[in-house]
Amino acid sequence: MKHQKMDIFETINQEVPKALQELYQIEINPSSLVISPTKKEFEGDYTIVTFPFVKLAKKSPDKIAEELGNYLIQNVNYFESFNVIKGFLNITISDQYWLNFIEDIIQNKNFGKGKKNNKKALVEFSSPNTNKPLHLGHIRNILLGWATSKILETAGYDVIKTQIVNDRGIAICKSMLAWKKYGDNATPQLADLKSDHFVGHWYVQFEQHFKKEYAQWQTSDEAKNILNDKNVKEDNIFDFFKKYKNTYFNEYSLLGKEAKEMLLKWEANDKETKDLWKKMNSWVYEGFEETYKNLGVNFDTLYYESDTYLLGKNIIENGLKNNTFYPKEDGSIWIDLEDAKLDHKLVLRSDGTSVYMTQDIGTANLRYKNHQTEKMIYVVADEQDYHFKALFAILKKLGEPYAEGCHHLSYGMVNLPTGKMKSREGTVVDADDLMELVIQEATATTQEIGSIADLTQEEQNIIFKQIGLAALKFYIIKVNPKKSMIFNPDESLDLQGQTGPFILYAAVRVKSAVRKAGDKYDLSQSKNYSHIQESEKEVCRLLYQYPETIQQAAIDYDPSHVANYAYNLAKAYNKFWASGLSMLNAESEAAGAFRLKMSQATLQVLSSAMDILGIEIPTRM
Repeated sequence: MKHQKMDIFETINQEVPKALQELYQIEINPSSLVISPTKKEFEGDYTIVTFPFVKLAKKSPDKIAEELGNYLIQNVNYFESFNVIKGFLNITISDQYWLNFIEDIIQNKNFGKGKKNNKKALVEFSSPNTNKPLHLGHIRNILLGWATSKILETAGYDVIKTQIVNDRGIAICKSMLAWKKYGDNATPQLADLKSDHFVGHWYVQFEQHFKKEYAQWQTSDEAKNILNDKNVKEDNIFDFFKKYKNTYFNEYSLLGKEAKEMLLKWEANDKETKDLWKKMNSWVYEGFEETYKNLGVNFDTLYYESDTYLLGKNIIENGLKNNTFYPKEDGSIWIDLEDAKLDHKLVLRSDGTSVYMTQDIGTANLRYKNHQTEKMIYVVADEQDYHFKALFAILKKLGEPYAEGCHHLSYGMVNLPTGKMKSREGTVVDADDLMELVIQEATATTQEIGSIADLTQEEQNIIFKQIGLAALKFYIIKVNPKKSMIFNPDESLDLQGQTGPFILYAAVRVKSAVRKAGDKYDLSQSKNYSHIQESEKEVCRLLYQYPETIQQAAIDYDPSHVANYAYNLAKAYNKFWASGLSMLNAESEAAGAFRLKMSQATLQVLSSAMDILGIEIPTRM
């Protein structure tokens, strides 16, 4: 007697162990089964690997596959036929299954979404410093954080999107000091600059004045004495001074001394210093908000380093009492992490000022008190890998209940074809400029095609922005986060490549076809479609993979799974479209009705996947 199950992988995982028990009296763990979509060069939909059963069954892989295939066809509804290729069992799913499956998607507008799991996940991303505007590196961070948030939400979590604004510290004091010394009371309005770009200008100015000061000092008697004391040879002087830069800043630089004094004044709540800090930060926040709005992201909560570093200090002071932390002779505070295969980590400087670790300990503690989250995901570049290993080890030593749920979503650097960027030297590519560039390129490309020339200028501008941002977002998100990458604006807009505009074009084509079909077919007739073609099956199989793709992306914290899935689905639909199987002029009512439903399901899933990536699908292209 056949029975009906609609989840293919679940069915295989349940029925194969039953078959092996009945056929060979052997028991296996369903998790040991190897199941995958059948390779395109072979007939079938899903493949089961039989080699792991050879020793237990004492039969050849081909014989096991043959007997297992017969058992499954006889006992599982919707398993229509099978073939065996060198020990691989290829199962073909019946047309009726796919007809029912497409109907299920149409009826379920939440297809792909997991059940609510009553767990909370907090995702920290962006987390900029208030001494400069957001740049290309921030864009990768923001896009990964936003997409990860949406993936976890789709997978069933309650998600809190947050950032820690690094609004204090020596870097912020550098931009403040430069404005105070050289700014002559300038404002963003007077300078006609976006407000965060204005503040970033003064950070660059500090670096330029510092480099000049350092170059002059290198010819001083004091510098010559240091070279003699350290026995630096003449051909190594350049490399020595390149490495000595931080020591010079901390011990000899007049500008460095002023910046450090400003930081101490800030921590002592000096009114003049705090007033300047508030004014310059307000300029930066105004600019950040504009950038976030243009990028289409927002946050549920904000944390500020100026608030949380004190919490970290309190935790460290309490930890000194139970010997979790220890002081050194100079008054600095450290923690021994050798048992976590790390080293000793500084948590407070000798002058009592905090380091990033101080703030992160306090922030994590506060977030847990506020939200009681099972997971805390930190989206931060891989140059901070060690920092987060140390942070999580410290939280475990402190006995924090949330420590095991902390995860560093580490990502590689992103650059342009022209090379690396440095904020202090002013060679960084600002996020605003990059967005403007891709939108301009999308505008030029679309205008050349002329396909939307009949729309109003306002309507065209909306589409230009949608295409440009889709190009930018998809090109960055499609790369596995752990890999470094180069963002190529020209490649990102290619309508024939693995790009956002390619997927948008496919989605707009589907949308147009569905609209044109209108009420042409009686959709109930789709049940009578008797022979689903291979190009249609390929679309169906990909649609089937969507929920699993979401869950795997949530497990891996990897939005590239969703991006590459969307590309493959768009490519499969384009292949169907080019196959000659017409939807608008189908050979029968049943064929037309099925293809219309399949197209609706494709549009539904593509829209969902692109929404997760923060990409809007235009009405026209």
